[in-house]
Amino acid sequence: MSPPNGPKSLWLVLLFGMGVMAKNLNCPAKCTCQYLEVNCTGQQLQDFPTTIPLDTRQLILATNNISYLPSVELNFLSDLVYLDCRENAISEDLDFAFISLNKLIYLDLSFNNLTRVTFTTFSQLSSLVVLKISNNPNLMEIEKDSFANNTWLRHLDVSRTGLTFLDTSIVKDLPNLKSLGLSENLWNCNCSFLDFTLWMKESGVRFPDPENISCYSPAALHGWSMPEVESKLHYTCLLHLHDTDYAFLGLIGFCIFSAGTVAAWLAGMCVVVYEFHATKGGNDEDEDEDEERLILDVPFSWSPWAFPLSPFPDEILVTQNTTAGILLL
Repeated sequence: MSPPNGPKSLWLVLLFGMGVMAKNLNCPAKCTCQYLEVNCTGQQLQDFPTTIPLDTRQLILATNNISYLPSVELNFLSDLVYLDCRENAISEDLDFAFISLNKLIYLDLSFNNLTRVTFTTFSQLSSLVVLKISNNPNLMEIEKDSFANNTWLRHLDVSRTGLTFLDTSIVKDLPNLKSLGLSENLWNCNCSFLDFTLWMKESGVRFPDPENISCYSPAALHGWSMPEVESKLHYTCLLHLHDTDYAFLGLIGFCIFSAGTVAAWLAGMCVVVYEFHATKGGNDEDEDEDEERLILDVPFSWSPWAFPLSPFPDEILVTQNTTAGILLL
């Protein structure tokens, strides 16, 4: 006599077996698949596997020869939270490669051939907590605001890359950052790096392998550790003046002196010209007043020629000199 739940149990076993077979059929070749996990480590894969189950949460592609992450196939895995692509040959531009992976928490791209990081590289990974891009010797640039949308980022590793400079704004605006790997990079500790060294001292962020975080150039600071070089840069860049600084200050002083001399000369010329015209105008007015006064002072004489019918010919003395004087005036 069979147990009452026999047929039901048999159906459950069959359904479970079909599910396992379906998962095995969807599992990429050379990979192992478990519940929500696909592991393709060390299988010498040349291309990104295309038969990954869509509900995969953890994808491990470490130690292969993959050179390109196709955005279409990768973004079908919208539930992915863990992606390990270390030790591959990824060198292609990753802009917009992770558009739909807004649940991704862990991303490892170390030991690849990345060359640059831009704003669009990781901008869609709003839930990202751990990002490893170390051991990319050709990584020469991380643009400003590259991690502006990764505000949950806690662990960032850029060690052993081709970076020589890192703008402070790149990491300063990450409120949850706890660990930043910077070791064994060829840091150029010039005056532009002063703000970053100040941030390192004041941020409270942990820097793994601190003894290997040092300056490579200039030669005078070669081998100085990053936190300690801050005081030297502060003195060199803000307090100490070089020969070029003195020459620049001297040039500015000469320009100011020359400008002041020319301005004083022009002002003096204006004053002289003004005084000259003012004095000349005053003299002309004085001459006019003297002429008017002279005319008024000359006695009026009657001329027998002008007034032939004068009723007082005997009382008026007409002289030739007086008439000539009036005519001249």
